[in-house]
Amino acid sequence: MKLKITVHGVAYEVEVEVLDPGEGFAPPSALPNVAPRASATPSAATPAPAPAPSAAPGPSSSSAGSVNSPIAGTVVEVKCAVGDQVDKDQVLIVVDAMKMHTSIASPLAGKVAAVKVAAGDAVRENQALVEIE
Repeated sequence: MKLKITVHGVAYEVEVEVLDPGEGFAPPSALPNVAPRASATPSAATPAPAPAPSAAPGPSSSSAGSVNSPIAGTVVEVKCAVGDQVDKDQVLIVVDAMKMHTSIASPLAGKVAAVKVAAGDAVRENQALVEIE
């Protein structure tokens, strides 16, 4: 049986074989613990695999004073303003992603030079949120 599946806008045509008990396959308890393999033939360009997430996602910064969003989501709260003195690990921004609030803290102590987002803004992963000098 052939099926067409679309994932993130990329269409894949997959072939599926339906196996019923008694048609030559072992019950799940008798199978070895092996990860399943996908046998998909993409009908469009195959996207590169996403990098594995780190064990503990935290605020990433592309430069010493840039605080970037570790996730894509919506800014719920901005807890700093230009000119504020902030401490290391002080929460600066709260981002909502799939109904989960993520607090984004300052990676260093310093003075807020720029706040690049406001409550209600949509942000992308690694988007600069705050600049600290």
